[in-house]
Amino acid sequence: MEVSSDPYLPYDGGGDNIPLRELHKRGTHYTMTNGGSINSSTHLLDLLDEPIPGVGTYDDFHTIDWVREKCKDRERHRRINSKKKESAWEMTKSLYDAWSGWLVVTLTGLASGDLLAPLKSRRALAGALAGLIDIAADWMTDLKEGICLNDLWYNHEQCCWRSNETTFEERDKCPQWKTWAELIIGQAEGPGSYIMNYIMYIFWALSFAFLAVSFVKVFAPYACGSGIPEIKTILSGFIIRGYLGKWTLMIKTITLVLAVASGLSLGKEGPLVHVACCCGNIFSYLFPKYSTNEAKKREVLSAASAAGVSVAFGAPIGGVLFSLEEVSYYFPLKTLWRSFFAALVAAFVLRSINPFGNSRLVLFYVEYHTPWYLFELLPFILLGVFGGLWGAFFIRANIAWCRRRKSTKFGKYPVLEVIIVAAITAVIAFPNPYTRLNTSELIKELFTDCGPLESSSLCDYRNDMNASKIVDDIPDRPAGTGVYSAIWQLCLALIFKIIMTVFTFGIKVPSGLFIPSMAIGAIAGRIVGIAVEQLAYYHHDWFIFKEWCEVGADCITPGLYAMVGAAACLGGVTRMTVSLVVIVFELTGGLEYIVPLMAAVMTSKWVGDAFGREGIYEAHIRLNGYPFLDAKEEFTHTTLAADVMRPRRSDPPLAVLTQDNMTVDDIENLINETSYNGFPVIMSKESQRLVGFALRRDLTIAIESARKKQEGIVGSSRVCFAQHTPSLPAESPRPLKLRSILDMSPFTVTDHTPMEIVVDIFRKLGLRQCLVTHNGIVLGIITKKNILEHLEQLKQHVEPLAPPWHCNKKRYPPSYGPDGKPRPRLNNVQLKPIAEEREETEEEVHLLNSTTL
Repeated sequence: MEVSSDPYLPYDGGGDNIPLRELHKRGTHYTMTNGGSINSSTHLLDLLDEPIPGVGTYDDFHTIDWVREKCKDRERHRRINSKKKESAWEMTKSLYDAWSGWLVVTLTGLASGDLLAPLKSRRALAGALAGLIDIAADWMTDLKEGICLNDLWYNHEQCCWRSNETTFEERDKCPQWKTWAELIIGQAEGPGSYIMNYIMYIFWALSFAFLAVSFVKVFAPYACGSGIPEIKTILSGFIIRGYLGKWTLMIKTITLVLAVASGLSLGKEGPLVHVACCCGNIFSYLFPKYSTNEAKKREVLSAASAAGVSVAFGAPIGGVLFSLEEVSYYFPLKTLWRSFFAALVAAFVLRSINPFGNSRLVLFYVEYHTPWYLFELLPFILLGVFGGLWGAFFIRANIAWCRRRKSTKFGKYPVLEVIIVAAITAVIAFPNPYTRLNTSELIKELFTDCGPLESSSLCDYRNDMNASKIVDDIPDRPAGTGVYSAIWQLCLALIFKIIMTVFTFGIKVPSGLFIPSMAIGAIAGRIVGIAVEQLAYYHHDWFIFKEWCEVGADCITPGLYAMVGAAACLGGVTRMTVSLVVIVFELTGGLEYIVPLMAAVMTSKWVGDAFGREGIYEAHIRLNGYPFLDAKEEFTHTTLAADVMRPRRSDPPLAVLTQDNMTVDDIENLINETSYNGFPVIMSKESQRLVGFALRRDLTIAIESARKKQEGIVGSSRVCFAQHTPSLPAESPRPLKLRSILDMSPFTVTDHTPMEIVVDIFRKLGLRQCLVTHNGIVLGIITKKNILEHLEQLKQHVEPLAPPWHCNKKRYPPSYGPDGKPRPRLNNVQLKPIAEEREETEEEVHLLNSTTL
């Protein structure tokens, strides 16, 4: 097999296994998959009255057949139910089968909670893998600035907790914590100290980034990126062996820590969904119900993705809605219940270990003392507009950069790219205290309301000297010099975050987008909040402020604007709506502010959709050519099935099998000469009526098994797909019956079926292909690859493939010629050229002369 030009994407996705780009010299295992469904009454593995290893399974980089997998599961379920009354053992097996689904999601939730729970105390499983991701990330992030001498495994915050010499005003300063300048040159202040800390910050950032990209490149190329585009593709039915394996899980866990600690503009919440799905995939192999059925396995993965978001944000309900709205392709009611249960178990594990030290489940808990007022909807909507514009800009800029990376030599040096991005990030981030902060800590500070004990520059207001007591409800005050200085620093941080996030998302290290997008929105929201606060203070007599903002009243909460801006920007990038609002109010505990969140998120979606309906994950799916039909995308064109089906006029004829007129050699030659992974079966060369559909893989395995296990099967043996074997001469070799591997009920559409209906059928049933017929005679085939190519052409504003369907109600060629006889076909379905006939009837509208793809 030829090695892909991109070692991180050895598959190019697409169609059923080939995307919108053509793959060359991939061999038969990487060609178009034309699998079919299976009749529920047809036994899949009864060719020789015993299972044939390999029949009914899938190769790597192929799409599963949802209908066949569901039929297999129903047959398995009927078999178990029919035997459960025979003995106590069979009843036990039946109960085990019924509870295995709940057991596997319980294990997934427990593993996700243990693996992903961001522990921050030494007593909470500090030495185990359970707290590796966040314990190590926090410690290594602070390692760039210094080290705790007494307890080397403590980060800066934990180190100062143990100090008896730390005051509240200077709670970040304690004698136990030493900066690198103090350790190396013995200076805590001055230019020399600043330069030494600057150098060590860059050194550690480059070291962590180099280790992360090196581990990914050498050990697990699948561990790079967010993982959500690939998870969406896998849940839609595509198979990527190893993407959810044990090795990927281990490497992604380690490199995610290194990538976050390096200070790159990325987050860990998106990759945690990939990690949780790895846990679900590993546990599914413990239960035959899921390990042998790809469709059932994807139900576990949907529940795992919900558990991943549940522990990443402390948002169990939001995790379930995220799985439903964003990643899952097939989400029945049973999967909804199990996803809810998995998220519940994961959240219980998270809460039981008190990860944030505040006895709360949420990551950014807020406690505002002022309600929002009606006039604030205007700035909230403006933040939604900003979020939509940011999302549209980011998607276009990031996709353009990723496309350039793939098409230039720069993409061949992933280690160099990561080092360059990390170096630029570290050099620019260090001078600004808001970019030097860990991104999660930055968001937390921006969300926080200014109380009487806050010492941040964002809370440097000029206090009323007449105030005699400390209260929580502090009135609006004029901004001090610290606030104005912080606004300038936040403006620079906003520009820095916008630019670096564009170039960081997609590099070959684990990289999430949730936290960087929320940080950009939180920065913009805090700036807008301070501006509105000062406007209300100095112009409280304006008609929009007069009713609510009296002198001495606490009217505006800038932290609320940061929270709304964070939701708007994340919504603009991902185009999530319901799940995003629920995640944010679970994340912050701000249920009272759900209306501003809804207004901002919907506005950001509308503005973003005005520039393109794709979210960032769908854009990366299309960029990488994954075979994914987005259910959110509307098909509004007027093309027909005949315009999209293969073969076209310039294509080789559609290869078919006859019901009982072909030998083993004929079928093997057809398999060797073509690259199709499935063949329609017709009655005979004369009638050409459709009988069924046979998979290439099943044919190959069945013939090889028959040669080994049946005597008398030779190359000249007649292959029979019919129920009864035709009479043969006495000297003929033994025939080979292959009816058991034949799909007797392949999905078919007529040639004048609107493509809008065909696309809807593919989306809702998860088809790999459907056959195009006219009066029972097969004319061609439509695969998922053909539909993706067709949609891509329509997006690129290619001229229509055919006039609107109502202009030619009958666009199919006649099945019979003017002489009343069937058109001749030689072991294929190539129609006789209509031009050879002297007269052209009304029905002979040019199917073969229609514009080709």
